[in-house]
Order: sequence, then structure tokens, then C-alpha cells
Amino acid sequence: MTAEDPTTDVAIAHALLSQASRGERGETLRVYRPSVPTVAFGRSDVRRAGMPEAVAACRAAGFVPVVRSPGGRAVAYTRAAVAIDHICPEQDPGRRMRRRFVEYGELLADAMRGLGVDARVGEVPGEYCPGAYTVNARGVVKLVGTAQRVVRDAWLFSAVVIVDGTAELAPLLHQVYDALELPFSTTSVGSVRDEVGAGIDAVERAVLAAYPGSVDRLAAVDERTLAEARDLLPDHEL
Repeated sequence: MTAEDPTTDVAIAHALLSQASRGERGETLRVYRPSVPTVAFGRSDVRRAGMPEAVAACRAAGFVPVVRSPGGRAVAYTRAAVAIDHICPEQDPGRRMRRRFVEYGELLADAMRGLGVDARVGEVPGEYCPGAYTVNARGVVKLVGTAQRVVRDAWLFSAVVIVDGTAELAPLLHQVYDALELPFSTTSVGSVRDEVGAGIDAVERAVLAAYPGSVDRLAAVDERTLAEARDLLPDHEL
């Protein structure tokens, strides 16, 4: 379910959200595996003076830098990750924003517990893209980052589960956050494999099983959505 291009992947989330906002799409879940190592920056990162240095560090490490739709700070992931975009039309979508963070954070934590992880919801010291609704392991390392974007009559809840790759991610994130002059500790970076040895197939199954059956699971991205995503690429390219 990947577009084989990380910039298109984040643009697809943008396109799906726009469709929901226009009333053309119901509640939709897209779960996919990134096609290449990626660093997804928040829009607030792009305005920082050290952004060119951060982008150069990504490219030197073989990671593709993109700008994601939801808020937050930079996140990095390899192919050993499970990305989640949950889109829903809703009047006054900002009203339940905190409740969604709590509800879906617990949903993902419960999915990780089902794999044997001591998963909890809450920020860990020095984490990348810090947030109160991080899914962590043992209260020490970050496993899942969550973020939202709200537009007129629709919302997007995005998450990335880090299945493996801490040896690559920690040093790169150190370079990125150092360039952006933001606090970060490499000891906060974790993965499901580090915790319980589970692989990406098991993690993806656990994530999919956690969501209610009433949510439309997007088996493939249709051509209309891809075309809209391509038009949105300039918003997400670096």
C-alpha cells in the first residue's frame, strides 16, 4: 500500500484528508510500510535556521527528507516501520482532538502490549517529536509517535510504529536535532524488535487488528487520489 516514494506517501495522506473535508470520503484507514528510509519534518522545523544542515544530514545518511501533513517535529524511520494514516470527516473536528490522542494512543499501546511490549502512553525524556501521547516502552524509549491535523470538517491522525532500525535512527536524529537546535537524547530511541523481537509482519497484523472493523481499510490507493496527491507534492518536497 505504499506509493514507492515517501513524498507521495505523505501527499496521499493530505489528499485523503482533503477528500474527507469535501465530503467525498468516509472514515478511512491506510496502513503501509515506508518504501525507503525517511525523515518527515514538521512545518515548524522548516522555518528553523538549521534546516538546510538537517536536510543535508538526512541525504548523506541515505534518508529522504519530506514535509508531513500533521504537526510536530522531525521523525525518522527506516523500511522497518509501520505507518498509519486515519482520516475521518467530522463537523467541528477540533473539539475532540485531545480525546483522539488519548483514545488512539491507548489503542496502539494495547496493540503493542498484545505483542508482549510493556507499552505505555506518555512522553519519555529527550524524545524526538516530543508529545504527551507518545507510545513508549517501559517509560524509557519511544516506539510510536502520534500526530494530528485538523481541517474544515475532517481530521487526520497519523502514527509511525518503529519496528527496527535504532542503530541507524539514533545517530541521524542526533544530527538533525542538533542542526535544528532542539533538545534530543539518543537513549530515547527504541523499537519493537529491541523490546520483544517481533518483526514487521506481526506488528502490522497487530495494528490492523486493533482498529474497529467498521473503518474502511484502504487496500490500494486509487488513481484519483494519486493524481490529487501528485498535485500536492510541492507542499511536501524538500
